[in-house]
Amino acid sequence: MRLRLILLAMSLFAAMQAYPQGSSDSKTVLGPRNIILHNGAQALKAGDAKRGVPLTLRGLEVAQGPSEEKIAHANLCAGYLMLGQSETALVHCDWVLDRDARHWRTYNNRALVYLSLERFEESEADIRKGQELSPNSENLKEVKGMYLDAVEPVDEKISIDDRRNQVQTPVEKPE
Repeated sequence: MRLRLILLAMSLFAAMQAYPQGSSDSKTVLGPRNIILHNGAQALKAGDAKRGVPLTLRGLEVAQGPSEEKIAHANLCAGYLMLGQSETALVHCDWVLDRDARHWRTYNNRALVYLSLERFEESEADIRKGQELSPNSENLKEVKGMYLDAVEPVDEKISIDDRRNQVQTPVEKPE
């Protein structure tokens, strides 16, 4: 289950914005504006949370505006989850959702955090909220499946009789 959590978190990093928003000055920006934050996101996407989290923390220190701060905290939420530090991940998820209650990816990741902490009611609530915001998200569907596996495990109802597959030795008839 931990591997599934990591893989889902890796798939939900916030995208880095290449261009500043709301700027009245005409600028040409080639590549990401915050290269440290970008490098942190790339490391996290590659599954290297041990490198990605420190880079993201450094990128957060030089973040330019609320958009980059939100990206950094969203990525830290996923990164700390990948490291198995669920309580720390939760702090970063909450930071994002306190500022942007419509960030469905963070609801997805926080649902994973709650799932790892066995806080099932809160996980279910975040899945529901995320699905309201992004009803077609495959990631949220997979997280919901993980949630259902945790709270309502499927009992095997069918057993397979392997005896038919065994080679039968012909019985000799008595003379």
